[in-house]
Amino acid sequence: MTKSYRNFALFAIALLACTSAYAAGGAVADEFKWMTFAVFGVIIAITMGITVWASKTTHSTSEFYAAGRSVSGIQNGWAIAGDYLSAASFLGIAGLISLYGYDGFMYSVGWLVAYITVLLVIAEPCRNIGKYTMGDILAFRNDPKKTKTVAALSTITVSTFYLTAQMVGGGVLIKTLIGIDYEISVIGVGILMLTYVVFGGMKATTWVQITKAVLLVIASIILVILVWSPYGFSLPAYLQAVVGDSKVQGQVAKLLGSAAATMTPEELGQRFLEPGLFLKNPIDQISLGMALVLGTAGMPHILMRFFTVPTAQAARTSVIWAMGIIGGFYVLTLFLGTGAAMLVGPAKIATVDAGGNMAGPLLAQYLGGGADSMLGNFFLAFVAAVAFATIVAVVAGLVLAAASAMAHDIYVGVIRGDRATPREQVVAARISSIIVGVIAITVGILAKGQNVAHLVALAFAVAASSNLPAVFLTLYWKKCNTTGIIMGMIVGSLTAIGLVMISPNMTYPQAVTKAANKVLDGEPAMPAKDAVPAQERSSFLCELFALNGCKLAAPAKPAEPAKEAKPGTREKLVMLKAKLDAATDEADKKKVQEEIGKVQKVQDKAEADLKKMDGQTTSLMGLDKPFFLLKNPGLLSIPLGFLMVILGSLFTRDKRAETMWDELYVRQNTGINAEAATAH
Repeated sequence: MTKSYRNFALFAIALLACTSAYAAGGAVADEFKWMTFAVFGVIIAITMGITVWASKTTHSTSEFYAAGRSVSGIQNGWAIAGDYLSAASFLGIAGLISLYGYDGFMYSVGWLVAYITVLLVIAEPCRNIGKYTMGDILAFRNDPKKTKTVAALSTITVSTFYLTAQMVGGGVLIKTLIGIDYEISVIGVGILMLTYVVFGGMKATTWVQITKAVLLVIASIILVILVWSPYGFSLPAYLQAVVGDSKVQGQVAKLLGSAAATMTPEELGQRFLEPGLFLKNPIDQISLGMALVLGTAGMPHILMRFFTVPTAQAARTSVIWAMGIIGGFYVLTLFLGTGAAMLVGPAKIATVDAGGNMAGPLLAQYLGGGADSMLGNFFLAFVAAVAFATIVAVVAGLVLAAASAMAHDIYVGVIRGDRATPREQVVAARISSIIVGVIAITVGILAKGQNVAHLVALAFAVAASSNLPAVFLTLYWKKCNTTGIIMGMIVGSLTAIGLVMISPNMTYPQAVTKAANKVLDGEPAMPAKDAVPAQERSSFLCELFALNGCKLAAPAKPAEPAKEAKPGTREKLVMLKAKLDAATDEADKKKVQEEIGKVQKVQDKAEADLKKMDGQTTSLMGLDKPFFLLKNPGLLSIPLGFLMVILGSLFTRDKRAETMWDELYVRQNTGINAEAATAH
C-alpha cells in the first residue's frame, strides 16, 4: 500500500474516532460510551489492517473484481454469509420474532431456501461462464454491448435500492444504539466502505465479510447460550417457558385486540408460536416468498462472489458452506427473538424502536446485567459494533457490484469495446467505486426520516423479475436470445418498480393522518354488530387491483361484540399527570414518569406525522389509496419477466445466440477454458 493509501485509512479511523464527541443519547449510557467506541475501534482497526494487506496484492483487474480467483470454497462460503446476512437479518428478524413470534421466523425460512435455487441452477454455471459481472454471463452468447448495457442498468438499480435501505438503516441504528447523529453515522459508514472497496477491492471486501460473519456468529451463539442454558438446552422446556411468559401473553393480547378476550393466558402464549400475527394475507406471503427465494439468485453482489473461486467445485462448496452458516444463524434468531420477548419484553423493545430492531442489542444488555452494569454495556457495545460491521460489509459488497457494472460493463465493455488496458480498467473501477460511494452517502442523507423498508423487498423483486429470468434462460434454453433478454429485463424491472409505486408500501397522506388522529384522540365506543349473511364479493384479480366487478359469493360474517372507547395519548397524558400529582411514594412517581415518557414519545411521533402530511392528500403517484394491494409485486412481475424473455426469443432470431449455444453448454457443465469466458 502506498503512503497515501495508508494515510487515508488512518484518516478514516481518526474521523470515526472523532464522532464520539457527537454521541448523545442512545441505548448506551453516557458513562459507558468510551467502552462502545473502544470496541468499535478494535473492529475498525482489524478491518483496516485487512485493507492494508489486501491493497498490496490488488493491482490487476482480476484481483480488484474477483480477488484473483484465489478464494477457497470455505472462505467464499463465509464471505457469502457475511455479504448476505445484513442488518435486516441480524437485527430485523430477531426484532420481528420478539414482536410477532412465528411470523418473524418465516422471513428466515424464505431467505434460507433461496440458496437451494442458487446451488442447483446458478453457482457452478455462473462461475464457468462469467468473469466479473452478471453482464459477462449474458454477453457470452448474446450481443455483448446491448446485454451488458441492460445488465449494468439492472445491477445499478437493484444495488441502489438495497444500498439506500442499508445506508438509511445504518444511520438510524447507529444513532439509536450510541447516539451519533444520523448524518455522521451515514458518512462514517460511507468512508469505511469506500476505504475497503477502493483500496482493497474484492480481496479486502471478502475478508471484511468473513470477519463480520465470524463475529456475527460468535455474538449470536454467546447470546443463545445465555438465553437457553437456564432450561438445560431443552427445546420443549424453552418453548413452554415462552408460552407461559406474561410479557409474551400481553403482546399477543395487544395484537389480537378484542379477539383475545375469550382466550386463556396459555392460549395467548401458544398463539405467539403460530402464524398469522404479522403476515395476515396468504397471497402477499406467496408473493414475498417468490421474491425472496428467486431474488437471491439474481442479486448482483451474490453472483459476483462465484467469480472469486478457482474451480466449479469450489463454487458448489461455497454455497453449501453458506447455506450451513446462514441456516445455523437463522435458527439462532429464534432464540434471540423469543429470548428478547421474555427477558426484555415487547413493550420496551417497541418503545426504543417501533420495528423491533433493538431486540438483539437490548437482550445483550439485559443478559450482561442490565443498563447500569459494566458487563451489560460491554455486551451491548459488542453487539452494536457487530451490527456496524454488518452494515459496512454488506454496503461494501453492493458498492463493488454497482461499480463493476459501471466500470467493467459500461466503460470497458460498451464504450471501449473491451480494448482498455489492465491499468485503465483498475482506475475506472476505483473511480466508479468512489462515484457510487458518494451517491450512496448523498442518497442516505437525503432519505433521512423516510420509510425505506420496502426497498429491500423491492430489490429482491427486481432481481427475481429482471435478472433471474435472463440469467436462467440464457444458461438453460437454447432459443433464448438478445431480444428476449432485453425485453425480459426491461419489462420485469419496470413492472416490479411500477407495482410497488402503487402498492401499500408507499405513503398515503390520508391514511397517515387518520392513524395519527386515532393515536392522539383515541377511538370511540362501538356498538355490537349483527351477523352479516353471505354476500357477493370481488374476485381475486379485482381485489388485487382494487377494482369493482367480477362478483363471487362471500361467506357470512359472525356477530361482533361491542367495543369500549379507547383514550388517545392526549387524554392519557392528562390522566397520568393527575396520577403523578397524587402520588406520594417516590417509586410510584418514577413509574408514572416512565409511563408519561412512553406516551409522550408516541404522541410526538403522531404529531410529527400530522405536520409532515399537512397539505398533502395523495401519494407520490397521485393516489389517495393503494391501487395494487400486495406489498410485494413478485407474484405478477416474476412470471411476466420470464414470459417476456420467452416471447422476445420466440419471435426473433439471433445467429450469435444460436451458434454459441454448444460452447456455452459445454463450458457451463465442464468449466473448460472458464478463464476465457468473455474472450468472444
